Amino acid sequence: MPLYEHVFLARQDASPQQVEEITTQISNVVTQLGGKVGKTEQWGIRSLSYRIDKNRKAHFVMLNIDGPAAIVAEIERQERIHEDVLRYLTVRVDELEEGPSAMMRKADRDRDRDDRGFGDRGPREDRGFRGDREDRGGFRGDRDDRGPRGDRPPRRPREDEAASGTQE
Repeated sequence: MPLYEHVFLARQDASPQQVEEITTQISNVVTQLGGKVGKTEQWGIRSLSYRIDKNRKAHFVMLNIDGPAAIVAEIERQERIHEDVLRYLTVRVDELEEGPSAMMRKADRDRDRDDRGFGDRGPREDRGFRGDREDRGGFRGDRDDRGPRGDRPPRRPREDEAASGTQE
């Protein structure tokens, strides 16, 4: 039988229980029509690239489906009717991915990065800032041998300032 990856977006206003109910309804449709749901992943509430029906965020859910094309047609028909579903996408694949999807691996990687605290560079106080470095000579404003504008001469007056005689 054909294999599909099906992702749908539910409104951010929907509770996690409501999203779980939608997922259960879809799974029931698949099993009633002779298919099976291999894996279900809830990716959580994520930001959208652009607003959809005045929503900036949505619940993302992915299902791996093994069944005939009639199942996909029925699922998409029911999702068009459902008011909490914003968008859906079904893709036929050659084989279903075992283990967590790329989105779930990304979430794990982000969680690991947050556990480190400061990333690769270490805490800020260990790094210092540019003014502490002896090789750079401190801040430019600290140099007393030149004026506040450095080696540049004072600015020439503009034509309209020269004509009126006022200069700032």
